[in-house]
Amino acid sequence: MLDPRSNQELPPIPAKRYFTIGEVSDLCLVKPHVLRYWEQEFPQLKPVKRRGNRRYYQRHDVLMIRQIRSLLHEQGFTILGARQQLEGDHAQDDVSRSQQLVRQLRTELEEVLQVLRR
Repeated sequence: MLDPRSNQELPPIPAKRYFTIGEVSDLCLVKPHVLRYWEQEFPQLKPVKRRGNRRYYQRHDVLMIRQIRSLLHEQGFTILGARQQLEGDHAQDDVSRSQQLVRQLRTELEEVLQVLRR
């Protein structure tokens, strides 16, 4: 579901378990207030909330945000259209996430290989 061209513009997702809203903002090139708004509009997006209502996103949340960003910004969907697209793509969503994860892992492994060759 992610357009490969838009994915190349985005920084790689670090190997961490939780990300703050600021980190996700930088990883997805979306402002924090937009992320909070998308949480209200997209039921699939539910970050863990801890002390003081602080949000902590996991890798699958970051991938979902990148998919939402792609639908809205690159593919031209409205919020309603993007929500319907995500709801209708549960089976494809798993495949898309797997493909995205494989691409991400490959990129990270290539970076590690470059460091080892030095």
